[in-house]
Amino acid sequence: MKIAFIGTGVMGAPMAGHLARAGHDVTVYNRTRAKAEATGLRVADTPAAAAAGADAVVACVGNDADLEQVTLGENGAFAAMRAEAVFIDHTTVSADIARRLAAVRALVVDAPVSGGQAGAEKGALSIMCGGSDAAMAQARPVMEAYAARIVHVGAAGAGQQTKMVNQICIAGVVQGLSEALRFAQASGLDLDKVFEAVSGGAAQSWQMVNRWGTMAKDEFDFGFAIDWMRKDLGLTLDEAKRNGAVLPVAALVDQFYAEVQKMGGGRQDTSALVRRLPR
Repeated sequence: MKIAFIGTGVMGAPMAGHLARAGHDVTVYNRTRAKAEATGLRVADTPAAAAAGADAVVACVGNDADLEQVTLGENGAFAAMRAEAVFIDHTTVSADIARRLAAVRALVVDAPVSGGQAGAEKGALSIMCGGSDAAMAQARPVMEAYAARIVHVGAAGAGQQTKMVNQICIAGVVQGLSEALRFAQASGLDLDKVFEAVSGGAAQSWQMVNRWGTMAKDEFDFGFAIDWMRKDLGLTLDEAKRNGAVLPVAALVDQFYAEVQKMGGGRQDTSALVRRLPR
């Protein structure tokens, strides 16, 4: 397939690479051209130039405004796309803009991902999708190049809402893990033994398996940045105001993350939440 990939940051670059290694003809665009050139793939000067003639256009940018700019803005991809081409958006954005884009084009899939930079590099992302059956049928063969799991959740916007569910779960788990780690340290316990004892039971989680050891060592310069988590939780809390869901823990953890941002931890992994708790 001829594929345009818009947004070659820490997530988009390895995803575009997987597409190229799968045999697709990939053209990339990034606002900072050097990041696009670093992929070693063909580089376009604008989103429109990348999208022209493509069978699929994939985006992985920053936020609602970025997504709107690369799709509907000047030199945006939508004006240049063929009617039968599918647009796949891996950005975590509002459900509102996902529905807006689906109203403009028939073949649009909102497809936020989970798995972080490591998942993107390994080609093992979990992708939650919203859109029509027809759009999914065209998008799935593209996403299979970098996904371990692809789930069609529902109509346009459902993928973004499911990503919000994902972030609600993570917020609570990381706060609980932070408190548990500090409790173990205050008790003078052997942290490795504690992990061995609890990680095989009901307390086990992805966060525990992948972050307990690094949190214990105060290592946070990797993974999913707190700045991005706060963006996601902001979208989640806004959506909750519209649908009536009550999210006291998510709202509280969002404020805890704001404290870590003030401590200079905005670019650190979400597990840096533990920094706000005294030893």
